This record gives sequence, structure tokens and C-alpha cells, in this order.
Amino acid sequence: MSKSESQTSSNTANFDSEVGRAVVEMGLATRTEIDHCRELQKQSSDPNGRSLTDLLVDNNFITVNQSKRIRQQLTERQTSRIPGYQILSTLGKGAMATVYKARQLSLNRIVAVKILPRKMNENQEFVERFYKEGQAAARLSHNNIVQAIDVGSSPDGLHYFVMEYVEGKTLYDVMAPKPQGDGKSFSEAEALDICIQIAEALAHAHLRGLIHRDVKPKNIILTPGGIAKLTDLGLARATDDKEAAESEAGKAYGTPYYISPEQIRGDVDIDFRADIYSLGATLYHLVTGRPPFEGDTPSAVMHKHLKQPLVPADHINVALSNGIAEIIDVAMAKRREERYASTEEMLEDLRAVHNSQPPNHARRQFNLEDLKNIEATGKTVDILPAPRGFSGSSLWSNPTVMALAAVGGVSIVINIILLLLLLTHK
Repeated sequence: MSKSESQTSSNTANFDSEVGRAVVEMGLATRTEIDHCRELQKQSSDPNGRSLTDLLVDNNFITVNQSKRIRQQLTERQTSRIPGYQILSTLGKGAMATVYKARQLSLNRIVAVKILPRKMNENQEFVERFYKEGQAAARLSHNNIVQAIDVGSSPDGLHYFVMEYVEGKTLYDVMAPKPQGDGKSFSEAEALDICIQIAEALAHAHLRGLIHRDVKPKNIILTPGGIAKLTDLGLARATDDKEAAESEAGKAYGTPYYISPEQIRGDVDIDFRADIYSLGATLYHLVTGRPPFEGDTPSAVMHKHLKQPLVPADHINVALSNGIAEIIDVAMAKRREERYASTEEMLEDLRAVHNSQPPNHARRQFNLEDLKNIEATGKTVDILPAPRGFSGSSLWSNPTVMALAAVGGVSIVINIILLLLLLTHK
């Protein structure tokens, strides 16, 4: 038996022992009944064995609900072994971690504690990523980013990450359909306000060389007071971490509904524009009530991010302004060169549209290189991204270009007249 297998077996045995004690203390089963189930465990041909709680349920000594309560109580009792913290309740549980509400005893304040399941301890890569999440969060200090407090392991091998406790719900939970009807839908003004705050958080992170790589509604907490907080830096990566980039080459890290094309391809040189794309996708979901692309499988959704044109947001929600739809179009350009040149540019456009002004960065129409091409070849070209509603097939239908051409024509005529006058005087 390997060292990790031995440790897992030991942890299971210890947990079962605690289950036995708890069941007897609670008067749910007798010591004889516990011993009977333990004997069944020893006789089992299954190398992994069955848990004591399962056997107690199978033999009708306890109910399924009692089993669940006992497991929950014992799990919380185990997590109370983290030095300096008192576990109060469970905030959320997933396959990769459980988040608890806890009290930091030294400062008498409420915090959130994220704990890895013991079974994940055997995956060294995952454990390292867990610690990197805490270290990445510690580099950031911003009102719209959940603050890191501590990361470490308990004497009995629990890996934990302590962070700021935020009262509120994720955007995912807010939008999720409820038993009594649909989830909340966001107005344009509300969605812009949220995305302005998250863009400010991302600008702070990007300035410090950190890319989030998993911006999505589930990773944005909205407080009752309307403050948006970006959380979960589990996929965050420093732009100068070449070793990590090369080790992840060819692998798609992110969430299918909001992932950028370059993340899907597993490009090595992922930069801030991946977060811009995901924020654009999140904004799209907030104002339309659905993700930008949907499909039966994650791979089908990701294929659409790569190949399928985006249905403009204002075609789905006709109440939207042209400005917000333009921002989304530019942020979600499939070629990152056509997205915003900086997070600050997107932030400026979000603020502008929020203040009923045009998104000037999104409306850029042409650049000097395009004008040089026209001058050199005499041919017209289409410039992307073009302003929304622009239906001309060439630049000559663009008012700005027409005005420049007119000025040029007048200049030529004046020069010819001056030349003729000069020749006449001679």
C-alpha cells in the first residue's frame, strides 16, 4: 500500500470511528449494532469498503436524513481543527472545495474559509493550484476583489484558504430560476454598474500582471448594498509566469459559456484581453438573460465561441441602447487584436454609456495604416470594427472619409489655379 493510500485508509477509519461514537451518543443505535456493521465492513470483498453510515442505513439502524446530518456535523467538527478559527456554518459546497463561514478568533471577525476535500490531497497539482490562488489574491487589494487573509494547512492535513467574508449572492444565484418563477433580470443601468465595478477590479489586477481567466456570474458576488466583488482566483495566472504558461499549452482552462477563443485553443500567451472577452460575455448574459452561446455539450459551446458570429445583444433585448451592444461586440471580438487595447479603454466606454454618452473607443472606424493602404493602392477597404448600423460597402460611403476626400480635391483645384496664374504672369 502506498503512503497516500495508507493515509486515506487511516482518515476513513478515523471518520468511521467518530461516526460510531456520534451515533451512540445521539441514541440512534446501540454499540452492538455499531459492532455488527463494523464486522460487515471487515467481511466486504470491496477493496474500498463501504462507509459505516451507509451500512447503518442499509441495516435500518438510522435513516438517510440522519446519516446526512451526522456527516455534516462531523465534517464541520473536523474543520474546527483549523487553528485560530471557529467554523460556524457551510456557505457552499462543490466537488473541488467547501466554503465555510467562520470566526477568526484573534480578531473576533467573520471570515470565509475555503477547504480542500481530503481526497484532493493526493493530487499535488491541485494542492499547488489551491495555494497559488491564495497567493495571487494576496497580491491584490481592491474594494471590488474579495480580499485574501491567510492560506495554510492544519496539523491533521486540511488545506485551507481564509478570505474576506462577503454578505450577498453570486450573480449566478441571483439570475437562477426560482421555484416560483424566473430569476432576477438586470436592467441596462444595473448591468453597467456591476460591470464597471468588475472592470475596475480587473484593471487593478492587470496593472499588477495578473489575469483572472475565469470571469463569470458565478465568480461575482453582489452585496445587498450593490457592491460587486470578484472572487475565485483559482485559475489566475501571472503574465510573466512562462513556466505555468508552457505547462498549460494546448489545454482549455476556463468556463465554456464565458471562455475566450484563445483560452479554448490553449494559447501560451494569454493576456488581459481574455478577461475582457469574459467580462463582455458576462455583460451579455446580464442584459439578455442568456449566455452568448449555448449548446448541448461544453465542446459544442466552445466551438461556437471559435466559429459562430455573435447575435448582437440588442437583437435579443431590443430595449438596450446601441452603446452597450457596441461595447459587447468589441469586447467579444473573436480576434483579440480587435478587442479593447486596454482594460481602461473598456472601463471608459462602460462609464460613458452609463452616463448616456457614446462609447468612443468601441466606435473607432479606421487607423493610419488603413489610410496608408488607400493612398498606396487607390483601393477602398472595409475597416473593422465598423460602427453599428454602418451599411456602406466601402470607406467612400463613410462621411469622414468623404469629407477628407473633398478637402483633398479642393486643395488640388486651388494648386492648379495658382499654377495657371503663375504661368500667365510669365
